[in-house]
Amino acid sequence: MLGSTHGTFTTDRRRTHVVACGEPPPPTIHGRAPTTDDLDVSGRPLHADVPDLDRFFRPESVAVIGASDAEGRPGTGITRQLIAWAERVGARLHPVHPTRREVFGIPCSPSVADLPEQVDLAALLVADPLPAIEQLAEAKVRFAVAFASGFAETGEEGAAAQARLAAAVRRSGLRLLGPNTNLNAFEEFREDLEGPAIALITQSGHQGRPVFALQELGIRLSHWAPTGNEADLEASDFISYFAERPEVGAIACYVEGLKDGRAFLLAADRAARRGVPVVAVKVGRTETGARMAASHTGKLTGADAVVDAAMRQFGVLRVDGLDELQDTAALLARARRPSAEGVAVYSISGGTGAHFSDLAAEAGLMLPTLSAAKQAELHQWIPEYLSVANPVDNGGHPVGDWRGRKIIDAILDDPQVGVLICPITGPFPPMSDKLAQDLVDAAEETDKLVCVVWGSPVGTEDAYRRTLLGSSRVATFRTFANCITAVRAHLDHHRFTAGYRSPFDEAPRTPSPSFRKAQALMRPGQQLSEHAAKQLLRAYGIRVPREQLVTSAAAAVRAAGLVGYPVVMKASGPQLAHKTELGLVKIGLTSASQVRDAYRELTDIARYEDVPLDGVLVCQMVERGVEMVVGVTHDALFGPTVTVGLGGVLVEVLRDAAVRVPPFGEDQAKAMLSELRGRALLSGVRGAAPADVDALVEVVLRVQRMALELGDEIAELDINPLMVLPRGQGAVALDAFAVCR
Repeated sequence: MLGSTHGTFTTDRRRTHVVACGEPPPPTIHGRAPTTDDLDVSGRPLHADVPDLDRFFRPESVAVIGASDAEGRPGTGITRQLIAWAERVGARLHPVHPTRREVFGIPCSPSVADLPEQVDLAALLVADPLPAIEQLAEAKVRFAVAFASGFAETGEEGAAAQARLAAAVRRSGLRLLGPNTNLNAFEEFREDLEGPAIALITQSGHQGRPVFALQELGIRLSHWAPTGNEADLEASDFISYFAERPEVGAIACYVEGLKDGRAFLLAADRAARRGVPVVAVKVGRTETGARMAASHTGKLTGADAVVDAAMRQFGVLRVDGLDELQDTAALLARARRPSAEGVAVYSISGGTGAHFSDLAAEAGLMLPTLSAAKQAELHQWIPEYLSVANPVDNGGHPVGDWRGRKIIDAILDDPQVGVLICPITGPFPPMSDKLAQDLVDAAEETDKLVCVVWGSPVGTEDAYRRTLLGSSRVATFRTFANCITAVRAHLDHHRFTAGYRSPFDEAPRTPSPSFRKAQALMRPGQQLSEHAAKQLLRAYGIRVPREQLVTSAAAAVRAAGLVGYPVVMKASGPQLAHKTELGLVKIGLTSASQVRDAYRELTDIARYEDVPLDGVLVCQMVERGVEMVVGVTHDALFGPTVTVGLGGVLVEVLRDAAVRVPPFGEDQAKAMLSELRGRALLSGVRGAAPADVDALVEVVLRVQRMALELGDEIAELDINPLMVLPRGQGAVALDAFAVCR
């Protein structure tokens, strides 16, 4: 299936590529053959294929293959837990074992073929699940779970065994969770909790425990998908499924490695379309973390910068720790859409309010200054010498009487304020008790978000355990940092989804005329010379300097006259990537004699360095502008990616760049520029004119089109420098480098 773990199929005019092991079935979209509306210009899917997992989570009948009730056997505890789970969900359970007549008093079938009915789900409690797959397929079992370890997480031999298992699953038509998974999907969930729920996805089951424990704080969980090694079903399948569930308010993920980058983006896109927040811990930010993640799951972690950018691009809220995952998912699941983005900080201590406000502002939260009229209103109940501009300091005493609620209501009534945060650094009864109750009561009567940071390390106080945690409307945190992270994610999510337009809806379906021109310039397996790479750019409408390729000093002089002095001369050859370091660039030439001398010097250096040339470029000299770099590289997970950043000879030193995964639109191209540390250069500094940002954005979008259409044929493209001229004058690709696949 396209966009699923049954493989990603590229069925374009150039070649067919299958990212999977074994022979897959013909590609389908929701059970039908794909059309051009389903595929982009490179033949990749544009929509997530949502698996129907209802019968996985709520089966009518379950088979336990290898069931046991012998004490001390590994499968006995699993069998016991599956029996209890089946009773809770109302499923009929059938043990299967070749030598047992019954297990825990339940009649036992000797084989899958002897099951008394067709079952929805089979739990495989066997060391090698492969032989059972064909039997399950013949019995038309829809889902299976493989708990066995010893697969891709163990190295090459285990990876080969997992590939054989995955191929068998694809042939069978059933869907498999695992291998190397656990019983988390069959945990006992609290049924007494109400409101939107968190759906949990983890590749390491133990890492989901903190989120699962949120139920003890009154926060509902609906599902837990422990995906393990993802031989078939993967995190993306569950994101797509959970995004369609009406009870799911947020999806929390612990991700060690992505199996299929495209499938992940399609799933995130589906969640964004539905307005369902996805919060993720993605390990592998560091080299050590990436290595550990790969050894644990046997999957490629991918370049973290690309993963991070792809998540932001599709609205996935990435957090760093399990505590942040807990608090952020809990807030996003239950909080309503904000009516305003302003945050008001209210406390009984001026120091606490100032400290929290500094941290919040540094994190990018907007703390509007309350109007003079609002401050005058607050000073009815708060002494004049205290600041109420935001943060609001009440001095302590007003919270102990009727004034406390008046102050809270007045702040919440301000149209600039969408979020009220009250840090309570520790219990100080009776003031803290009264303050907590007033906040809870006010939260029940407002659509605005009320957050409390309860700073006591004890956590047994009634004001915390009963009053705050007993409220479904107040979001309660234990640390400043987690509160700020969650509130920022809440505002970011609703801002993102409010204006969300899926880039997949606007992705090109058919190749442009530029593609046909560019294809003729490709040289499979070769690096293109600068001259050839610039022809590639020209085919896609990207401006390059006036230039001519010459093979003699006399021709160089004639070319300089046509191009116009002053000129730049550069050696051009398919093996030249860093010409400046070899002295193969001459700039500012203003006469015929300088051009002749430069030609001889360039060709002499090339002969000395044993560098083959296809000629010497005589180029128009472009002096004024901001040097940028725009390029295309291939990421192992996501395929072609587009990068823009500060360019020139220091590009590797500055490392100031932003990346996106195609397809994306003009808004994302502009967002890339806003992420650059040196973005102020484009606005004009030290008397320089503002740069032509619109022209730069247009180049980024044209390079993206190139990446989409030539993704299978171009391994790397580098425009450096792209000289962005003053506003209204465009951008010129002064140098280019390309490698064909």
